[in-house]
Amino acid sequence: MNLKRSITSVAIILTLLLTACGSKNNQQVSSVKEEDTIKIASWSQPISEQTNLLVSEDKDFFKKESLDVEFIPGAGGGDAIKNILSGKADIAFTDPGSLYFALNQGEKLKVIYTIYPQNVFNVVSLKDSNITKPEDLKGKKIGVYSLSSGTRQNLLVLLNQAGLTEKDVTIVETGLLNFAPLMQGQVDATAATDTGLVTAKEKGLVDVNVLEVKDYLNVPSDIFVVTEKTYNEKKDLLNKFVEAYQNSAEWMIDEPEEAAALAVKHAIDGKDEKHNLDIIKLRNEASVSKATSERGLGSIEVDVLQQGADIYKKLGLIDQDLHMSEVIVEDFTK
Repeated sequence: MNLKRSITSVAIILTLLLTACGSKNNQQVSSVKEEDTIKIASWSQPISEQTNLLVSEDKDFFKKESLDVEFIPGAGGGDAIKNILSGKADIAFTDPGSLYFALNQGEKLKVIYTIYPQNVFNVVSLKDSNITKPEDLKGKKIGVYSLSSGTRQNLLVLLNQAGLTEKDVTIVETGLLNFAPLMQGQVDATAATDTGLVTAKEKGLVDVNVLEVKDYLNVPSDIFVVTEKTYNEKKDLLNKFVEAYQNSAEWMIDEPEEAAALAVKHAIDGKDEKHNLDIIKLRNEASVSKATSERGLGSIEVDVLQQGADIYKKLGLIDQDLHMSEVIVEDFTK
């Protein structure tokens, strides 16, 4: 009887030990899976210009780093930042303007990568309007996507470079289809992006003058931003992501045709492969600069982002002095 009891006791102890080990192993697996999932909050739906970020099931840039990328769509750069502040995402794919607004509100953020160091915003007018320099915009009616959009903010930056203010022009909200009012003569010019202009030209827009904001102040178009908490707690994860993203960006630069073909599958605006290629080539151009040629893709120019912050304050878009050298980190780009 004692022998039976002893055997039973040993069996129970072994069962408990195995259960405990199994539970511990499950916790470890869950922990690894969670650490290896990185959530990217975008300013937009998944679109063709972001193809290198969307193709993880076809290409192994992120798999090589044992990363599972989760793409979280948004409606503007402000949305992307809200998603990292709420903890719904690790990294925001956002714009400098949205960054400045958040910093102005006292949020603790870090810039870890410049996605597009080239400013892609512009102001487009029909040739017969004779608008060939920013000074010619004085007294004109100018369309923007919305009053909270990057088109308005970059228009104000362009006006500032010419010594003009918002009071010197009439700004009209036109929505995303902003080239129709231009073609119909409802506005004298429209603020847009390079990809928007390509789309308009495909739909019949001809004979235009284009003022590119980058020719006057080349503030980056998009950047990767994280909270200070994420930066402090997930450096290994961020390092793996940046390395994988750099490789994916290099692939899209080297193989734009392959990227355009894959965009058909992954991007909501990617049905036309030729159109995809046009957009991807523009974003490839925007991904490189003098700084990236010297220090690698994603390199951050502190002085340029500081210039942008100073102008945003001068324009009254923010009311705090921002010190961008305290916000920018270059731990991951190489």
